[in-house]
Amino acid sequence: MSGPILVTRGLTKKYGSNLAVEDVGLRLEKGQIYGLVGRNGAGKTTIIRMLTAQTVPTSGEIELFGETTPKGLSAARARLGAMVEIPSFYPYLTAAENLEYYRRQRGIPGAGCVAEALERVGLQEAGKKKFKQFSLGMKQRLGLALALMNQPDLLLLDEPINGLDPEGIVEFRSLLLELNRQRETTILISSHILSELSNVATHYGFLDKGHMLEQISAQKLREKCRACLQLTVGDASAAALALEQRLETREYEVLPGNVLRLYDFLDRPQAVAAALAEAGVAILGLESKNANLEDYFLSLIGGVHHA
Repeated sequence: MSGPILVTRGLTKKYGSNLAVEDVGLRLEKGQIYGLVGRNGAGKTTIIRMLTAQTVPTSGEIELFGETTPKGLSAARARLGAMVEIPSFYPYLTAAENLEYYRRQRGIPGAGCVAEALERVGLQEAGKKKFKQFSLGMKQRLGLALALMNQPDLLLLDEPINGLDPEGIVEFRSLLLELNRQRETTILISSHILSELSNVATHYGFLDKGHMLEQISAQKLREKCRACLQLTVGDASAAALALEQRLETREYEVLPGNVLRLYDFLDRPQAVAAALAEAGVAILGLESKNANLEDYFLSLIGGVHHA
């Protein structure tokens, strides 16, 4: 098929009077690794549950592999793999036995897919080990193996690295990149661990309080997270006024906590400091830096852009 793999239009979910997700539009193309960025409670899990039919949207439309009707979506979801939290595995069954149980329950053809899925996530040597003996990292791997058994074209992962140690995070990251590069699996991964998303994502969607704030490619984001002078001042409003009137620049943004990022005068920090001092603005800190993903997200949810 041509066109996007996944599109949502006006996707909304209410629980009583609580609006968990409102008017969210997503768009994923084949081969992307889409990082759904948001703090805990932003609506990330609710979106993934609606995409996998675990939760019914209050309103809006889901288009999956070109299908929008209930019958078409049901068929299209056979091409999905999903991991929403760690699945309920049986503690006294082995990894292979657990996967075989779910293979039969879901009607996935070919018993060989169990061994293949275990090998793909590096659990081929643990096929006979009881689930109750698994470490958290192994449990996460088994959850991913379950999501991969049907060889999905689109993989949905909700906070998959929660609780993993640094070694486990690196291993999980390598698995995702291998799936994406070697099998061209499209991946949507939600997380509030933004530094880790920046190692894998090709595109981002920034979510806050159920609203999609922005969707952007990793390349465009790198361009936006350019070098700057970061100023911590006593009065951000007075500092902004001084930058515009004394230095004649609007290439800055204001962040929470009386912090400003100036994208001009990078090689002249002394001139910036002098202009603020002449305006009576207390300078508490001044440093050269590049913005990262966390900084950018904070500027979206609390900053005022001028750049």
